[in-house]
Amino acid sequence: MSLHDDAVLVLKGYAAEGPGGPGGGDGTGGDGGQAELRQAYLDHLDRHENGMWKACAAGHVTASALVVDPGHGRVLLTLHRKLRMWLQMGGHCEPGDATLEAAALREATEESGVAALSLLPGGPVRLDRHPIPAPCNWHLDVQYAALAPAGAAERISAESLELRWFGYDEVPAVADASVVRLLEATRTRLGR
Repeated sequence: MSLHDDAVLVLKGYAAEGPGGPGGGDGTGGDGGQAELRQAYLDHLDRHENGMWKACAAGHVTASALVVDPGHGRVLLTLHRKLRMWLQMGGHCEPGDATLEAAALREATEESGVAALSLLPGGPVRLDRHPIPAPCNWHLDVQYAALAPAGAAERISAESLELRWFGYDEVPAVADASVVRLLEATRTRLGR
């Protein structure tokens, strides 16, 4: 099965509940609710065989993961080198990624330096479509949550200016609304 096929299956199985999907909220910065966004992703992949790859000028599917330490009520964010924003770990899919889950876990591990991360069960936590500077234009991000093991030690990568743990209540002051929505949906999935 190709990564494109896996993405279609993941998106078809994504439980986009209510106007904001899992975790509530208003969807994605004016892009509508989670159900509409899921359909927009599926339509994009139907129209673009290369819709998983950076070469697709109409936009492409990306995978990300919010690294969470539920025991300490905190998340690990990266100060993105190019965007100069505190974000979850994530980025472009690569030819070696067999699944979206594998891409999200690879990105989270590479960018956080944390070994033995595991994705929160239940598939993606949210979808978020956002504009990106050219040549990427649009990211159709499939967002997961990754659980950090006890005693997790982060290690900065070349893509980050800084890595830092933030308490749940600190995130709204440092990150944009998409990260806050992802955290809220993750906490709902965790039952906290």
